[in-house]
Amino acid sequence: MGPLYKRKVLLGVSGSIAAYKSAHLVRELIKWGAEVQVVMTTAAKDFITPLTLSTLSTRPVYSTFLKEEEEQYGVWNNHVDLGLWADLMLIAPTSSNTLSKLVTGACDDLLSAVYMSAKCPVYVAPAMDLDMYKNAATASNIEVLESRGVVVLPAEHGELASGLIGQGRMAEPEAICEFITSHLLKQLPLYGKNVLINAGPTHEHIDPVRYIGNNSTGQMGVALAQASKALGATVTLVLGPTHHPLDLKGLQVIRVVSAKEMLTAMQEYYPSSVLTICTAAVSDFTPVDAEDKKLKKTSMTGTMSLQLEQTPDILAALGAAKKPNQKLVGFALETNNGEDYAKEKLVRKNADAIILNMLSSKTGFESNTNAVDIFFQDGGELSFELMDKSLLGKQLLEALIEKFQ
Repeated sequence: MGPLYKRKVLLGVSGSIAAYKSAHLVRELIKWGAEVQVVMTTAAKDFITPLTLSTLSTRPVYSTFLKEEEEQYGVWNNHVDLGLWADLMLIAPTSSNTLSKLVTGACDDLLSAVYMSAKCPVYVAPAMDLDMYKNAATASNIEVLESRGVVVLPAEHGELASGLIGQGRMAEPEAICEFITSHLLKQLPLYGKNVLINAGPTHEHIDPVRYIGNNSTGQMGVALAQASKALGATVTLVLGPTHHPLDLKGLQVIRVVSAKEMLTAMQEYYPSSVLTICTAAVSDFTPVDAEDKKLKKTSMTGTMSLQLEQTPDILAALGAAKKPNQKLVGFALETNNGEDYAKEKLVRKNADAIILNMLSSKTGFESNTNAVDIFFQDGGELSFELMDKSLLGKQLLEALIEKFQ
């Protein structure tokens, strides 16, 4: 899933021979996960039919202010609503005439009016003959649009409708989608940054078939990992032995079993990570001597004693090695005195934030929902009401980014 996934893309098609490519472009945008709404100029209909684009986009195509089938009743297509609906506006092809309208603010058709109403990022893909593209007016129009924040996809070099060879061809649909995706990725707050997250339980083996562990599923950590990936990060997930079905697509997953293995993996990737979030439910104790063969019930008389020692404190170890450019976040699952324990843990482990969740039937292990409080090193606090863990992961990450910027 890339940055076009579930994006509402308003595709403007203007009167250029390259309009025939808009059918392929609609298909390509949808393939990348976008929802596409097409707005055409009247001139564009001379090159491709609204029926074609409506069929491919599975949405009605708009081209006039008044709805043609209800024109006698004065029912209109609201350009403001269309402009506000879009997460992204792409005008491809952008003819020389439409390019000029965007610069001057002319609103004599629905497409230019929608452009004036749009609050989202706008991309244009010029398409015109060689001499028109090389004209000083075109260069000036492109310069003006770029100065206003519009992203202009350079026209490609090749054979043009006139038979001339040169620059002026609209970029190919695949290239347009790749360009927009790359551009959007670079705008994301975690683009090019490494995020390290641990999740799930650890198992401390008593013998080959028995262990000390807990019921952590890893859902909360994976939700944070996917939210980090969606915001442009390269994510490494150190995952304990959970069998819960999890969405691990696009993540670098390091599988571990014990607390010692988890610490080793975290220490390997920690130095290059700008944000580390420790959600794993790490076992606090491990047997001093694990048996290499299964303990037989028949060999025991009545009771059995286990000699335990503490497992390594992963969060404290990372806190001790933290550099000024790194942020470290830990989780605390408590049954009582949660706020006091969380604040004490925040200081003792040199974390930048502790996320507290109190154990209940709707929060904590094996639950699809969670409710948490964040305590920051500077004394700030945030609360998040009960919600699905996938949604909570997004909201938590956004809050952390805003706080740490």
